[in-house]
Amino acid sequence: MARQVVHVQLLLGEKVFAQNGQSIGRLEDIRTEMDRGQYFVSEFLVGSYAFLSRLAAWRMGRTLLRLFGARRSQGYRIPWDKLDLSDPHRPRLLCEVKELMRLEKEQYPS
Repeated sequence: MARQVVHVQLLLGEKVFAQNGQSIGRLEDIRTEMDRGQYFVSEFLVGSYAFLSRLAAWRMGRTLLRLFGARRSQGYRIPWDKLDLSDPHRPRLLCEVKELMRLEKEQYPS
């Protein structure tokens, strides 16, 4: 398996595109796991509700997002191996959108 080095600051805020070329939201958070003393990307969070995980402000942010018309279902969890980062300014899915897990309220701290 080939390794790829991408600077996180280049990814955050970039639109993520589905296989049909439509945007599914902006990449807002990157989750990592530690294995044998090294961190590896486990998943990417996309969408308006994913932004809240970076802020750790679920209750206040949820209210603000509702005021601006966001729905809780606006967000996805993308496994690390389902996102093509060969162009960091235009990340795209390697799977169908319907295969992704939606973000849920329970995934955020209270």
